[in-house]
Amino acid sequence: MFLQNFSRIWKSEDLKRKILVTIALIILFEFLSIIPVPGVNLWALEQMQKFLEANQWLSFFSSLMWGWLKSFSIILMWLSPYINAVIIVQLLAVVIPQLEALKKEWEQGQKKIDTYTRWLALPLAFAQSYGMIILLNTLLGANVKLIDTWMATVLPAMLIITAWTILLMWLGEIISESWIWNWSSMIIFAWVLAWVPQHIMWYLSVWNFVLPIILLVATLLVIYIIIKFTEWYRKIPLIYTRTWRNEKSYFPIRVNQAWMVPIIFAVSIVTFPSLIGQILSKRASGTWRSMWEFLVNNFSMNNPGWLYILIYFLLVLGFSYFYISIVFNTDEVAENIQKRWWYIPWVRPGKETSEYLAKTSNNLNLYGWAFLALIAVFPYLITKINNIFQFVDVSGGWNIDFLISWAWLIIVVWVVLELIRRVDTELKSYDYKRFF
Repeated sequence: MFLQNFSRIWKSEDLKRKILVTIALIILFEFLSIIPVPGVNLWALEQMQKFLEANQWLSFFSSLMWGWLKSFSIILMWLSPYINAVIIVQLLAVVIPQLEALKKEWEQGQKKIDTYTRWLALPLAFAQSYGMIILLNTLLGANVKLIDTWMATVLPAMLIITAWTILLMWLGEIISESWIWNWSSMIIFAWVLAWVPQHIMWYLSVWNFVLPIILLVATLLVIYIIIKFTEWYRKIPLIYTRTWRNEKSYFPIRVNQAWMVPIIFAVSIVTFPSLIGQILSKRASGTWRSMWEFLVNNFSMNNPGWLYILIYFLLVLGFSYFYISIVFNTDEVAENIQKRWWYIPWVRPGKETSEYLAKTSNNLNLYGWAFLALIAVFPYLITKINNIFQFVDVSGGWNIDFLISWAWLIIVVWVVLELIRRVDTELKSYDYKRFF
């Protein structure tokens, strides 16, 4: 079956072209990630690379950025300003009636919102590039600078980083519209796949073959659970009343509507105290130094305290509820159902339908929130239990690797499922065109 589908994919010139160009773009990204920003101090860059390798949290942060941090790459910011702009516009749509009205205008309104998002991403990219330069300069101390902060040096660097960010944003929009998968998801997926082989070899070199096999079985089990959870939804029955017989259908509400977003938000916040503590503890003394060291010791991803785990768990729950309340507008859904002459049995159209959908969504998504939160903190719980009972020796970066290999599996599974759907659609279109 697989070979047959692969043969069909290869016979479809359009689909084959998309896949080959996608692979070429990933290779291009790998190439761009090693090109440093003009004007960088190469000796300071080498010192920063050594510092990042010695610091596990910052090494993890750099790996999330595909190593662009270590090379101070021209694509240092990636799509983060654009992603931040999308989130800001979504939040503003809740409080600004004009943006809320644009969302209801469907395609035309969405085009205007996309335009506002692009314009907002431009100053964000410019500001974030300066912030990243200052942050990286701070890491190495007062006497070592990656880039001089003189305007003549730092301004061209900021403009180059901003220009590449906008170029990536433009490429991303074009590819997402005409390609077989989302641009940002493709990059994250490729990063995870690139991460796997080197860490498997590390596990085999440090441990015997039994523990990697146990991890493999556990990972396959988690993948199965994630697939089931990702595809699980509840069918809300609908009845159409504009025909002589009542036609029946359903409205699906997924358990995991928030996807990976709450975990990403929660990680950004819960690890921030440790980052600030590592930077400021070098320059402080006395009580202030003790306070910063407390943050480093208790909010480090390498060896987090119970306070970190509890806050992380609660943040994932909170962000899940907050994010779903924004993206799943029950008033709008109820209005659209009523406009199309559908109704939910035993529920009045309008406000009562909206309240019913909100209650059903909250009850159902409670399982989704709990699932995401458990996936997020489970590696830490396993490590804490192992530290108490000493089942195995997990020195050498267990927390970081375990976190990536479990939490980021949600992204991998989602991307693969979405890719399968889109390829299947492309193949059906190819078969249809060939038949006619």
